[in-house]
Amino acid sequence: MEQEFKALAKAIEAIHNQARKFGLDFFPMRFELCPADVIYAFGAYGMPTRFTHWTFGKHFYKMKLQYDFNLSRIYELVINSDPCYAFLLEGNELIQNKLVIAHVFAHSDFFKNNIHFAPTSRQMVETMAVHAAKIREYEFKYGHREVEIFLDAALSIQEHIEPPTIFPVAEEEGEKEKGPSRPRETPYDDLWALDGKPKEQPRERTRKIPPRPTKDMLAFIMNNSPELEDWQRDILAIVREEMRYFWPQMETKIINEGWATYWHARIMRELDLTEEETIEFAHLHASVTQPGKMHINPYYVGSKIFEDIEKRWDSPSQEDRERYGRQGGEGRAKIFEVRTCENDISFLRNYLTRELVEELDLFLYQKVGAEWVVVENDWEKVRDGLVGRLTNCGFPYIVVEDGDYQRRGELYLKHCYEDLELDVPYLEKTLPYIYLLWGRPVHLETVIDGKTAVFSYDGKKNSRR
Repeated sequence: MEQEFKALAKAIEAIHNQARKFGLDFFPMRFELCPADVIYAFGAYGMPTRFTHWTFGKHFYKMKLQYDFNLSRIYELVINSDPCYAFLLEGNELIQNKLVIAHVFAHSDFFKNNIHFAPTSRQMVETMAVHAAKIREYEFKYGHREVEIFLDAALSIQEHIEPPTIFPVAEEEGEKEKGPSRPRETPYDDLWALDGKPKEQPRERTRKIPPRPTKDMLAFIMNNSPELEDWQRDILAIVREEMRYFWPQMETKIINEGWATYWHARIMRELDLTEEETIEFAHLHASVTQPGKMHINPYYVGSKIFEDIEKRWDSPSQEDRERYGRQGGEGRAKIFEVRTCENDISFLRNYLTRELVEELDLFLYQKVGAEWVVVENDWEKVRDGLVGRLTNCGFPYIVVEDGDYQRRGELYLKHCYEDLELDVPYLEKTLPYIYLLWGRPVHLETVIDGKTAVFSYDGKKNSRR
């Protein structure tokens, strides 16, 4: 065992040095060797210190069962933090861990430098530990079952938030409107309010709540629900903060995994591998980048796009030279620029070319009757179709339209329909959870079979009109 640790430490040092030579800029790395149970628990929870909930346990048993039957395996688990934590699976061969180590160094570089991760907290490991302690305290005070039921409701709409933005905003969604205030000219201005003169009256609040549709359903309910107690508002704030931390990872899945795959291949080729290790690495890399049959493999598609970008900027065509002024030899600089600026949507829209769509054999398909059939292979429509499915990380775009619907304090939501219908059984199961959070009837407007439909829940039953 001691020899294995020494070999692993030596491999980490060699990979670290090679990654630096390639220009990767990552957080300080912390590696831990863990048994499968621990790795899959972290994978199910998303973080080692996160609060407990039965849905995480369900994910754990599903993932662990697939591992036990050799149907799937978590090769790498890395956390966006400073320092950056990476977990290696006990029982892996040294060459497997070498690939994982090279892969996570590139992930850490992406976390540190991609602009969409800039607003995220790098101390979320500690923050989530505080959150977990708070929820345990609430369970002790109000009862485990009571807290679990409320968490069920909060997690049912956890994706309906306003994601962290790299641009400053005037106010958080759900914040109450405030009247105008006089600019403060001196430190003693507040004393002049004592002179008996009438104070400036605040602007009367707009009747509509919210003044404009808001996507941040969690924040709106947290700030405006008349039924919530303080501890419940705190749990909503916890769920929202943690989802805002995970959001950049969800919107950069293809580009992030593509970047890590691109670099682990190049780092491994520079290492002094034995003949057996070289063969095993080739086998592992091929399994990681194997094209998916029914879905996009982000490792494969992402790395192929990066390779294509580097090639086109290194050796531009005559048309590219004349049209864009490319000089050639700029491929490496360009992929670092792309790594910094893009998310999955912009990555595919800007760099998925006709040639790549044909090479990767990408197409759109749907189920017709009992069979899956190809419905589109025009490269621009395929690209736009893929981008459309990634909008809002693939979740339905639903806004709070009115928090005082028909002047009865009811909640009116609207689905921003774009040719993709909601799952009606799922919708009908979720509305009672939103009712629990809001405390009054809830309505959701959407489009079914080309016609506008409104689903409602009044605390007793679902209805549709």
